[in-house]
Amino acid sequence: MNSNRREFLGTALAGAAFLGASRLPAAAQQDTIKVGILHSLSGTMAISETTLKDVMLMLIEEQNKKGGVLGKKLEAVVVDPASNWPLFAEKARELITKDKVAACFGCWTSVSRKSVLPVFKELNNILFYPVQYEGEESERNVFYTGAAPNQQAIPAVDYLAKEEKVERWVLAGTDYVYPRTTNKILEAYLKSKGVKPEDIMINYTPFGHSDWQTIVSDIKKFGSAGKKTAVVSTINGDANVPFYKELGNQGIKATDIPVVAFSVGEEELAGIDTKPLVGHLAAWNYFESIDTPENKAFIKQWQAFTKNPKRVTNDPMEAHYIGFNMWVKAVEKAKSIDPDKVIDALPGIEQANLTGGVSKMLPNHHITKPVFIGEIKEDGQFDVVWKTAGLVPGDAWSKELDGSKDLIGDWVDKKCGNFNVKTNKCGGA
Repeated sequence: MNSNRREFLGTALAGAAFLGASRLPAAAQQDTIKVGILHSLSGTMAISETTLKDVMLMLIEEQNKKGGVLGKKLEAVVVDPASNWPLFAEKARELITKDKVAACFGCWTSVSRKSVLPVFKELNNILFYPVQYEGEESERNVFYTGAAPNQQAIPAVDYLAKEEKVERWVLAGTDYVYPRTTNKILEAYLKSKGVKPEDIMINYTPFGHSDWQTIVSDIKKFGSAGKKTAVVSTINGDANVPFYKELGNQGIKATDIPVVAFSVGEEELAGIDTKPLVGHLAAWNYFESIDTPENKAFIKQWQAFTKNPKRVTNDPMEAHYIGFNMWVKAVEKAKSIDPDKVIDALPGIEQANLTGGVSKMLPNHHITKPVFIGEIKEDGQFDVVWKTAGLVPGDAWSKELDGSKDLIGDWVDKKCGNFNVKTNKCGGA
């Protein structure tokens, strides 16, 4: 097969993925390594997740131009779980049993990850999960390339307390696993720092919530008690847009009540007037505005791939970039796509991130990450106002919670995701 033909096949495979499983003949299918892409392309999470499907297609296309993996081309198999949590599990099962994928890249919300987890354990496949999450988990079949609470939420609170002298806290989130658990951790952390219960307000809203008038009014009232107040936001998906619009409508400026978000990025801000939001914050491990040669090249590649010079990049995209390249390296190290061999090969694998450091896969299946806090600018990009000196190792279990503080994840020496260092037993017992 000549190189033009090979490149054509790689492009065709990536293109076919837009339609779901490719329609190549059975013989050709056996000559490819299939990669599952498990992201919502419709429903409330589509605004965030469609981008992650697209970046995976780009990464697979790029790898195929390099010759694929183990001498075989990669084939993307795309499904749409449609922001429906039980459907995630069905689609995961389909990808593993019917499409025979070597690994999956997918999920955004923790509730979708929790939905698919039993399937990946039962069928012994690999999930790369690219979005910040609440911690309290280290599973053999999952690699967490998004941030744990100690790589986002805790540093953000520390920053607000130190730099902004915040004394009152609004913990506002979408009503599902990640916000509830993260806020439980943050509440315990704030109280351990001497914050009184009456200085903490907690609020949850359903997915896709659009009527923010009352909640923002309550936040405004809570912040008028004479103490510096901030909002720590775990609001997710398409609810971000009306929330930020209402902040603007009610004239809440960043100088009055700063908001730090963990789930709003360049993609969500691209669709709204950001002028009223200038100065509000986000804690991520990547921003498009970070000036490195690696990031510039990535943005250029992304805009060329999407044929859209205005298409933005964001943090979970970088997590997929890191995770995908780690998976390729682990497959090449193991000389196999067998999940057991790849799982064993992944800890210790390093991959240059897009912000200038090198991320490493840890024994707890989390990675090392830099932490950045950025201010929203008028153009919807972020100006970095604070960053960690180096990369922070992700903690699977939070030191703030009584049931977790003695637990570690270690799949190398202990072969256990919740090893109790006090009792020296696996299972947290």
